[in-house]
Amino acid sequence: MQTLLLAMLLPGAAPAAAPDPVRGPAGRLLSDGFEQGGFAPGGGLFYKNNPEQRAGKVAFGARAPLRGRGGLTLTVMPACAPDARGCSERAEVWERPRVLVPYAETVWYGFAMRLEEPLPQDGRRHVMAQWKREIRRDAPGDFSPFLALRLYRGRLGFTVETDFVESFRIGGPQRPQGCLPGEARVLSRPKVRQTRALVAVEAGSAPEDYPGYFDACAPAIRVTRHADLPPAGSGWIDFVVRSQPGPSGDGHIEILANGVPIVTVKGHIGHTGPGLGRNQYFKFGPYRASGKLPWSVSYDDFRRGPRCSDVIRVGQCPAEP
Repeated sequence: MQTLLLAMLLPGAAPAAAPDPVRGPAGRLLSDGFEQGGFAPGGGLFYKNNPEQRAGKVAFGARAPLRGRGGLTLTVMPACAPDARGCSERAEVWERPRVLVPYAETVWYGFAMRLEEPLPQDGRRHVMAQWKREIRRDAPGDFSPFLALRLYRGRLGFTVETDFVESFRIGGPQRPQGCLPGEARVLSRPKVRQTRALVAVEAGSAPEDYPGYFDACAPAIRVTRHADLPPAGSGWIDFVVRSQPGPSGDGHIEILANGVPIVTVKGHIGHTGPGLGRNQYFKFGPYRASGKLPWSVSYDDFRRGPRCSDVIRVGQCPAEP
């Protein structure tokens, strides 16, 4: 096992200026099976050097990879002071700036993930993968990922985020019995002008297993559920994800797990506004609010392409619109 602290792994952070996005379908194709004791030269990935990540650990070729001999285990270590507010701990791998795809375009991702024991069971923030829009340093406010794979009290969930949209409180006069078919269950966040939807949950779960703040319904985020996510502790899960943000209402996300279609999300997805960049990007690895114990997540078989057929391993691709 090769374990490295960030400061020993890669020099420097990503440049502040947004690079030219990659052009043409061939430039969208990336893959990395972590077979070489490091990141593949053409895989487009790196471990970002910033203060939040300097307590993170990276191990290549560890813990029984899904395929081949390679694998990647990322670990966050306790690094925040006990009384620190707003502190977070990360061990995330990013796409390199030179390979980013324009925000308005469709790109497909595949990756395998396994949550290592012990599985966190608390209700604090835990994220394992996220898709975001570039944010310049002069952007007012903070923008959450437009798509994120999260852990809620030991259960998996996917969330979609967008600019603030109209929602109706469950139990109120417009939605006395709950959300209408196809509506997303959401957390309305008027102070930051964003709306977060819980679009996929783990098999065997009940509504009370997820935070009660998802207490409203948003017609602007349309959800078609096909199946539930595999259990968080079930070992390797192979995800395939279509990323197509559309803050004006033309967004389209598809999520598959182990070849099974999980959810289709359409409508308002992502953000607009001053200070936002022209590209989207993906990063994966454990990210949490401060914790007392190490937390490890393993990954294998990263791939990216302009079509589902570029990344799918098992099952069938959803029909293209």
